[in-house]
Amino acid sequence: QVQLEESGGGLVQPGGSLRLTCAASRIAFSINTMGWYRQAPGKERELVASITSGGSIKSADSVKGRFTISRDNAKDTVYLQMNSLKPEDTAVYFCLVTTWVMDYQYWGQGTQVTVSS
Repeated sequence: QVQLEESGGGLVQPGGSLRLTCAASRIAFSINTMGWYRQAPGKERELVASITSGGSIKSADSVKGRFTISRDNAKDTVYLQMNSLKPEDTAVYFCLVTTWVMDYQYWGQGTQVTVSS
């Protein structure tokens, strides 16, 4: 059974930092893209940032210059370093993994990030 273990969420003051980690395991096929999405109350889930196995990155305009995505291909792990956090970054953050074969997608269970003073 596929496992995506997310960690690193929590409560932080505006201007603070958090680092999210998502470690994938028990996936039968090689992973292509790993990424982070978020969903705030009453809003649709949106892409935060994604990174391919070759290192190509996509990110939302709202997080550019503040968030950095990276991955360790050997460990099937993706990281999201979030700096200069704002209250509008408050959301549940979900990890998404997509395989090379058949574009199978696997979602993590989500981790809450709350930015508040």
